[in-house]
Amino acid sequence: MVLRLTETPDLSTPVLVAAFDGWVDGGRAGTMAAEQLAEAGRVIATFDSDALFDYRARRPTLDIVDGRPIELAWQELTLRSTRIGAKDVLVLTGPEPDFRWHQLSDEIVELVGRLRVSSWVSLGAIPATVAHTRPVPILGTASVAGLLPDDVTQGPAGHLRVPAALVSVLEHAVSREAVPAVGFFAQVPHYASGAFPNAAIELIRHVGRYLREEPPLGELPVKALETRALLDAAVAAEERTREYVERLEQMADEAKMPSGDELIADIERFLRDRGDGGDEGDGRPN
Repeated sequence: MVLRLTETPDLSTPVLVAAFDGWVDGGRAGTMAAEQLAEAGRVIATFDSDALFDYRARRPTLDIVDGRPIELAWQELTLRSTRIGAKDVLVLTGPEPDFRWHQLSDEIVELVGRLRVSSWVSLGAIPATVAHTRPVPILGTASVAGLLPDDVTQGPAGHLRVPAALVSVLEHAVSREAVPAVGFFAQVPHYASGAFPNAAIELIRHVGRYLREEPPLGELPVKALETRALLDAAVAAEERTREYVERLEQMADEAKMPSGDELIADIERFLRDRGDGGDEGDGRPN
């Protein structure tokens, strides 16, 4: 077993929200949103970190004070139980595990049945050619037609084959057990480095619409304003970056979706124009 239920709470048709740090968590938007949703919750399940993580890839952090090692903080997954308005909500979050995805998937499916989870919500974010000055676009996935809010685009259209994130592996597994499942994936500016709380806020708002409740945003709006100011300053300091962002703004304002070839050419042009030594190919403003 890699999962241990520490208590069995009395829940009424809970919704399970999941997000993992790492793959498909651009700007940490998914995990920031999940952490905010779970902020007041209590831990009801823990996981065997030694079985799930490669500590050479996800090393524990060590606090050293005046040359004295004080405390180690280990990577861990947690499942927390909380309430948002009148709804019972479970939040599964932490680093995306390195190992035992099949076993973890089986145990999550068993837990979903044991706790009578009514639906599953995946959260994540992907880098995209979008401007930080415009509303954060959200793409949705759904196991059954009609589950998503009306303002969420289900897609992308057609057949798309991509490396799967664990959150999508679990979403697929629970949906095969007839548990309705949706996913909300924010599109974050590919040129922005670090956390992007604006996208976390938008993900929380979409979860709220799905739950028909209004989750608290905590300190995320303040962090979003700080991030906006930093990005504005970085973009204003470099003419090519400013021109690039203005083009993205124009496309958003005109609701013009460029083709895949146009996107690739645009990004390549942006990176080529920025060819300034060590930052070449990074695509991030300094």
